[in-house]
Amino acid sequence: MAQVLLIVVATTNQLESMIKESVYSNTTTSKINTTPSENSNFFDTNNGINKDDGLNRSGFTKEANPIKKRENPLGIFTQVSTFLLLIGGAFLAYISQNDFTQFRLERWESNWGYVFLIIASGFSIFKMVFFFYNLYLYFRYKSINSVTDELLPTCTVIVPAYNEGKQVWATLMSLADSDFPEGKLQLLAIDDGSKDDTWFWMKEAKKALGDRLSIYQQPVNKGKRQALYRGFKLGTGEVFVTVDSDSIVKNDTLRNLVSPFVTNERCGAVAGNIRVLNNEKKALLPKMLDVSFVLSFEFVRSAESRLNSVLCTPGALAAYRSKAVFASLPEWINQTFMGQKSDIGEDRAMTNMILKQGYHVLFQRNAYAYTNVPEQYSSLYKMFIRWGRSNVRENIAMSKYVFTNFREGSKIGSRILFLNQIFKIILSYPFILFMLFFIVTNPILFLSSTLLSILILSSFPVLFYAKRYNLSESFWAYSYSILFTFGLFWITPYAIATASKSGWLTRELVDKK
Repeated sequence: MAQVLLIVVATTNQLESMIKESVYSNTTTSKINTTPSENSNFFDTNNGINKDDGLNRSGFTKEANPIKKRENPLGIFTQVSTFLLLIGGAFLAYISQNDFTQFRLERWESNWGYVFLIIASGFSIFKMVFFFYNLYLYFRYKSINSVTDELLPTCTVIVPAYNEGKQVWATLMSLADSDFPEGKLQLLAIDDGSKDDTWFWMKEAKKALGDRLSIYQQPVNKGKRQALYRGFKLGTGEVFVTVDSDSIVKNDTLRNLVSPFVTNERCGAVAGNIRVLNNEKKALLPKMLDVSFVLSFEFVRSAESRLNSVLCTPGALAAYRSKAVFASLPEWINQTFMGQKSDIGEDRAMTNMILKQGYHVLFQRNAYAYTNVPEQYSSLYKMFIRWGRSNVRENIAMSKYVFTNFREGSKIGSRILFLNQIFKIILSYPFILFMLFFIVTNPILFLSSTLLSILILSSFPVLFYAKRYNLSESFWAYSYSILFTFGLFWITPYAIATASKSGWLTRELVDKK
């Protein structure tokens, strides 16, 4: 039973850490990994390079032979160390079976231990059923193909930027290079009172693009939500697309992203597919997060999309029906939590409000954006705190409508997704307390069982990433799970305790978001 409990803890803390809500920032242009289409024949024989990705103008460089790039010694050391640590933990768990049996008997003899193990067992069963339900939904998911130019809706793309430097130029160039009718595309860039040369690079993009791009500058930094609000008020498109100023899109991203609004009149929002842009650098965190994002978007959001209930459209790339946005705009811009004005979680909040109107929220796996992510631990945990606080707030907001008749048709899927989120929040403190108790009373058993759990449970994201992209890079899932379990386990409890606090936390950093 103790082993089962630890697997539950690992499930809530590791795999769900790969189900985060939004997306991020820094200022870099680097080579990206190519992306598969909906069939397995995407890659040609030229080392996996897609010759028609149309990304050069936005700052990407294509290596003629990426397989020959030099390996990062630190990366090799980290992956080998991870493997040895997990194997050592599994062996230690194997030779400690008698100790596990004794520990289990001691817990059953305690009233509190008995109650807790029953709760943990029930939750582990729920998580297992929920996982296989997601797996079933994933296999039923299929992204929507682009409609013709004639059917594409008019589209306003809004790019808010703060201290983004030259990266904003690359973002705007990639959007301008989109395979989208110029007469149907309105590009808006809004400098949110940057202190660096962001405004200069916006003007450079304006020189290159002319009337195709409109640029605006906030007199002072007012926050991302205010910058987006200005864009919504200026926009004229039938569909609004929001793109982070550190993100790069492929030339077919926009048309793939907005096509569901044509094929499904009940579609109110669409989430794009986010990959990591800076994972070719020496930093290790981007490599780990890339594997995490693939699971979060291509597995989790695919399943949520089958239920018409994607819980968060990411800031890096999202699309909204303008009618749905304007219906939510007064509530969204004036949103408060515990008496304080909300200045975080604007993407999750907009998604929540559109779901509440009864619209479908979908995911497009074939609409790619590549974004920069934190390269340092301090930036990473602050980003997660911000996401965690937003998650607490929006789950409270969702609880007020999810069990009502908020839309036509089945609502059971939305309710199951909500229960999964709320159970994680409710049980975070009991699991943390048990973990601390386990560490104090049986540190060797805790370490061995936790490492064994990571080895077992993280094998799914490893296999998933390997199937979709690259085998060697997939092993970063193990390293990320170790990092999260031992270095970021405190995020959810802390976010719950400080949910009323506002602030972006990372906007003044060089390594942002």
